[in-house]
Amino acid sequence: MGTDEAATRQKTAPRRRQLSVDDYVQGVLEGDRVILARTITLVESNSAAHLETAQEVLKQLLPHTGKSIRIGITGVPGVGKSTFIEAFGCHLIEQGHKVAVLAIDPTSSRTKGSILGDKTRMELLSREPNAFIRPSPTGGVLGGVSRKSKETTLVCEAAGFDVVLLETVGVGQSETMVRSMVDFFLLLMLAGAGDELQGIKKGIMELADAIVINKADGDNIAPAQQAKAEYNRAVHYLAPATQGWQTKAYTCSALNNDGVAKIWAVIEAFRQQTTASGVFENRRRAQMVDWVHSIIKEQLLTQFYSSLAVQQALPGIEADVANGVLPATSAVKALLNSFENDKEDK
Repeated sequence: MGTDEAATRQKTAPRRRQLSVDDYVQGVLEGDRVILARTITLVESNSAAHLETAQEVLKQLLPHTGKSIRIGITGVPGVGKSTFIEAFGCHLIEQGHKVAVLAIDPTSSRTKGSILGDKTRMELLSREPNAFIRPSPTGGVLGGVSRKSKETTLVCEAAGFDVVLLETVGVGQSETMVRSMVDFFLLLMLAGAGDELQGIKKGIMELADAIVINKADGDNIAPAQQAKAEYNRAVHYLAPATQGWQTKAYTCSALNNDGVAKIWAVIEAFRQQTTASGVFENRRRAQMVDWVHSIIKEQLLTQFYSSLAVQQALPGIEADVANGVLPATSAVKALLNSFENDKEDK
């Protein structure tokens, strides 16, 4: 294709109509998939131009949110999260639910790339009309994960999805973030990989409302049952993840769809019990307050590193710290002074 022809096509290609706040809100409430996807793109945007529109859309959608059960799902690499989520999601849809899957993909700090293959990995679920799968690259900022994923959850709830699954890749700091966004936190594990209690931090286990040993099929059934017993003994020595709820270990085979219905029954029992005790609503309220503080931290960090004075001073100060010329505390003080002076000059 010649340069002139390409330019002509670019000029004649139809441009997407710019949506108003009312367009976004009405489209989401009507369950329009195209507008739902565009709304999520809007709230995920880091552009200052989109922020005001996104916040107004969220403000209008807020009365229509909060009616879902929010479930966090994590696990060690190779545990079969995608297979489990697909089997679990399909089971929920058979039960008459609408399921949104928000897959949080940590962006590589080296390549800045992101693995967004969830629709391919969950082919059956992605074809279900009552399922919505949305990969969300984090951009390498955990605070960004919190804000964007919470806002995306609200948008999905307003669109009528009554079960929201937040999948996080691997086991690490992001799990604490996801725990702060969900009602129920599910930890997937494997059996037969050496000492069952090695390779996973005690802190991650303390976050879990249920531990599920996946791939309990074939020759792995007996090791899975043994792992289940070991985890059930271990959780008795841990503080409960949710007040008044006893974390337990279960087995399942997502591949064979065995034990998946039991996991949903556990989550339903959890919701019923914690709703009756008031713990469910109290956690939701506390999470909303925590959300305010996380956004404050995120926006302060953004302002700090966007400061021209900080950007100019930072390379030299970093070099001085690296070379042992300047103590870290003095470096921070100098950078904060640069930031404050920059604000006063504006």
